[in-house]
Amino acid sequence: MSDQDSSTSASQTEGEVEGEMDGEMKGEEEEEGEKHRDSPVPSLSGLSSSLSAVMRIKQKYRAMKKRRQDMAQGLAADVPLTGAPHRTSPKIFTFDGLTPSNFSSSVPQWKQKRRRKRVLYPNRGGCRAPPKQESSRAKYCLVLLCAIVFIQVYNAIENLDDHVLRYDLDGLERTLRREVFGQQGAVEGLLSHLKDYLSTYVHNKPLVVSLHGPSGVGKSHLGRLLAGHFRSVVGETLVLQYYVLHHCPQEADALQCARDLAALITQMVERAEEEEKIPLFIFDEAEHMHDEILDALLQLVDAKQSNEYLNAIYLFLSNLGHTHITKHMLQNSSSISMAAASSGRRSHLVKELTPILRSTLEKLHPLWTEADVLPLGLLEKDHVMECFLDEMTREGFYPDHTNIERLAGEIEYYPETGGHQYSQTGCKQVVAKVNLL
Repeated sequence: MSDQDSSTSASQTEGEVEGEMDGEMKGEEEEEGEKHRDSPVPSLSGLSSSLSAVMRIKQKYRAMKKRRQDMAQGLAADVPLTGAPHRTSPKIFTFDGLTPSNFSSSVPQWKQKRRRKRVLYPNRGGCRAPPKQESSRAKYCLVLLCAIVFIQVYNAIENLDDHVLRYDLDGLERTLRREVFGQQGAVEGLLSHLKDYLSTYVHNKPLVVSLHGPSGVGKSHLGRLLAGHFRSVVGETLVLQYYVLHHCPQEADALQCARDLAALITQMVERAEEEEKIPLFIFDEAEHMHDEILDALLQLVDAKQSNEYLNAIYLFLSNLGHTHITKHMLQNSSSISMAAASSGRRSHLVKELTPILRSTLEKLHPLWTEADVLPLGLLEKDHVMECFLDEMTREGFYPDHTNIERLAGEIEYYPETGGHQYSQTGCKQVVAKVNLL
């Protein structure tokens, strides 16, 4: 209540002061008006008197206004208002209360910080930029090393693609699957070894693969297909087909045959090294090889040889261990047929027979320890019929199914076991029977 009374009294006082000012102003105006009414004709002296009257009124008005402001300030100082807003006169800016300290305090803080960060240089030295740190040469060496490694990796990838395309392994795969019957496991194993080896030109040992199987299962036919394919991609001079019974039939000439063979292989690998190609050496009828020839080949396939000897492919075709293959297939024909559907890249037959053949061959000569052994199984009657169909088509005969069944029935077979009928001679007699047509 006291606050309200004080504010009310202050407002009343201001109203009285304003009324008093208005009254005085009106009184003076009336006096001036009477003076003008009394003077009938305006003159120069009358105009000057009216101007002086206006100036007096203006001065008086300013004095009264200042007095009113002083009175309002005095009342506000005598009666302080606590907790409620009170009216104050508008503040007028003057330069009287300003000091350098107040002026510096009004500067924003971020400007002060920025000013503090300025570097003050001595008068003599002038403005100097801070010295730049010298870049290390090791950084440029590291960038150069990364660039070299990237180029090397890129070239290696390109070389892998070039090698795969050069030997046309996809075309070889199509040829083997079309021309070789009943040996899917051995074909897949052989292609796997070739793809892994031919994908690069740098090796730590030559590729040595040994194909073993009974007579007529397609060993020589597979060798001829490989030789024909490699002749088309690397050239005639880098492919060797060595038939033991033809090139070295006499055992007395075995030592000289071994020397001649080693010299021929050396000449071919050196030529292949110059041309940056990989040669192929196929040894058919390897079961008839003499020990001198096997010893010479063992030295050539040794991993301690120079680089040109490491970039070569050796393929051995023989019927060594054929009794183990025949016995295993006849005794386990039912289990083989059940596992054939779930076989992966290599057939169930290859997985089971490989360790058996390896243990048998290692006892014959140390050369077979360096070879990857791949067994070729017996051919069934359906495979023999495919051989007849292919040979008759090649010779220009009409492929009559009845005639093919009749010719396939003339082949000798093992007793049927587990729903399979295996041929004793494979497709060996197919060519002779077709020529009799």
